[in-house]
Formats: sequence, structure tokens, C-alpha cells
Amino acid sequence: MAARAGLTTDRLVAAGAELADEVGFAHVTVSELARRFDVKVASLYSHVKNSHDLKTRIALLALAELADRGSAALAGRAGKDALTAYANVFRDYAREHPGRYTATQFRLDPEAAAASAGGRHAQMTRAILRGYDLAEPDQTHAVRLIGSVFHGYVSLELAGGFSHSAPDSQESWAWTLDRLDALLRSGPTP
Repeated sequence: MAARAGLTTDRLVAAGAELADEVGFAHVTVSELARRFDVKVASLYSHVKNSHDLKTRIALLALAELADRGSAALAGRAGKDALTAYANVFRDYAREHPGRYTATQFRLDPEAAAASAGGRHAQMTRAILRGYDLAEPDQTHAVRLIGSVFHGYVSLELAGGFSHSAPDSQESWAWTLDRLDALLRSGPTP
């Protein structure tokens, strides 16, 4: 049945990613995907082991997509310009692909994490930090701070947390990035 439907692992993962954007990453299952393709669940098991495997593959796809966008946005930029461009990649991706964005936070086993684009994200964040005067351990703290600020803001915004009051969320986003840049420029901790 799967061959007749033209199913491949890549096609299933892409469809799973689309499903995540439509119904939420938490609701992605092999059963729901089988319904989408009008095939029996067993037909998919030659391509994905189970729902956890499907979610892992969606997470890997989303991390790679986000890393590709980040690389393109960072080309030729440094300092605050690079920080802002990278931040906007995260925010824009989350708005366009909310389910996939959630997938980027999926806990991967060590082997999958090592093979993922997660390392590229860390390298890009460290490249941004070369524009600031930070040595270790401050640089590692800054990597974690940047990730926390981006993810925290974007997650709250996606949940509607900023839609009920002024100023506009875009204004607060710019203010947040200005303050983050100023903090990073303040140099190493004493």
C-alpha cells in the first residue's frame, strides 16, 4: 500500500512537519499521518519506527531548516546587526512554522543530537559573540542567555502573551534586542 501511495521517509517527515504546523507538534502521531495519506498505520512502519521516531525526524528537519535560514541571515554581518538578524530568523520561523518551531525544542537522544543541526546553531551563536568581548565562561553563559531570550520571547508571543496590551510586540522585541546587545557589550563579568 505504501509503494502505491508513493510514500518515502522524507515525504512522511515533510507531511509530519506540515501536520505539526497545523495541529501542533504534540498532536503528531503515526496514526494521524496514516489518516492523511489514507493508508494503514502498518504501511508507515517501514519508513518510521513509531511516533517518537517521527517526531525526532521532524525535529531534525526543523533544526536544519532553522540553521539554513540562520546561516543565510548571518552572512556578512557582525555585532548587533548579526544578533538582530539571527533573532529575527527565530521569530519569523516560529511565526511561519509554529509546530516545527516547537519541534526544535524536542529532546533528542545523544546520537540524534550529535547528528543534528543543533551544533550549527551553537556555532552561529558563538560567531555572533565574536563581536563582543566575552571569554569563557561568559561566552557559554551568553549562548544560553541568547537562546533563552529568543525562545522565551517567541514562545510567549506565539501563545498570545503580548497581544493584550500596548506597546506593540514588535516594539518590545526591538527594545529587548537593544537591551540584550547592550548587556553583551558591557563585557565580562567581574
